[in-house]
Amino acid sequence: MLKLSVLDQSVVSYGQPQDAAIRHTLNLAQCCEAWGYDRFWVSEHHNLPSIAGTAPEVLLAAIAARTTRIRLGSAGVMLPHYAPFKVAEQFRVLDALAPGRIDLGLGRAPGSDGRTSQLLNPDRYASERFPQQVMELQAWVTGQDFPAGHPGHGVIAQPTGVTSPSLWILGSSNYGAQLAAHLGLPYAFAYFFSDGVGCEQALDMYRSHFKPSPYLDKPQATICVSALAADTEEQAWFQFQSRARWRLERNRGRVTALLPPEMATADLSLQDAAAIEAMRDDALVGTAAQAADKMRALSASLDLDELVVCTWVHDPVVQLRSFELLSQVFSLKTRAFEQPEVALV
Repeated sequence: MLKLSVLDQSVVSYGQPQDAAIRHTLNLAQCCEAWGYDRFWVSEHHNLPSIAGTAPEVLLAAIAARTTRIRLGSAGVMLPHYAPFKVAEQFRVLDALAPGRIDLGLGRAPGSDGRTSQLLNPDRYASERFPQQVMELQAWVTGQDFPAGHPGHGVIAQPTGVTSPSLWILGSSNYGAQLAAHLGLPYAFAYFFSDGVGCEQALDMYRSHFKPSPYLDKPQATICVSALAADTEEQAWFQFQSRARWRLERNRGRVTALLPPEMATADLSLQDAAAIEAMRDDALVGTAAQAADKMRALSASLDLDELVVCTWVHDPVVQLRSFELLSQVFSLKTRAFEQPEVALV
């Protein structure tokens, strides 16, 4: 049976304060737990007027304090910006707050523009050390010691505990797939970011080159998709216009807050309208049943048993309703609460 998880990026809506997006994410996480979703992931972006999620480790702590069952994670921490040891400490603290529920998704992309990346880490070549950073981080979060002579020998990422965060490699190209396969780690492909381009090749590479590890004995892959359900098909496509217009502007180098659908369609040229119409072809949008059919077909074509859903709409109420409808059509709540909750200690 197909599992559903959530990626929320704390999207900023036009006409609303940016900090409201963070509070919407907290509310959404609690609702998604109640509705039976498997995971709730948050992202890291910087200096973008459309995304307020800049510090996943802080946001996850707040969500951990408000939930008891759902897995929580980053999608992801942009590791080249940071020292692996500090990230290990942050996520060990998160694991203490929510034992056995933490996913540590790692990305190599900057999640920002080049100038902002330089402010986060002046080392222009940091991304070239990503594989080494991942291996060091894995050792620290799982409590392994480094060999004598390594700068980290004898240094412990605290607090320690009986559980540890689960590392994931995130990507939208073959690079991340190869690294995840080589290290024996789970892999998530950013399908929504690349419109699926390269997805099949990346998943095939990951599965065919996977090496079992102490953390994972067989490949575990998922994809992050954009999906939207509403009570009627007409409502769903109307709300779809907001993200479609944002993508149109992003492709032209103009990134703004998410417009309400009536503004998103107000001043379109014939060429722009045609471009947005073309986006409908593969969009996972419609009534709950329609969106679910498309999602099942996509997961079956890629041999996946889990999808991570990201939903961009201007009105948080519409976003909540979409996740509620998908939960109902996939019977997530019935399945989820057959499993025991993970209790805090």
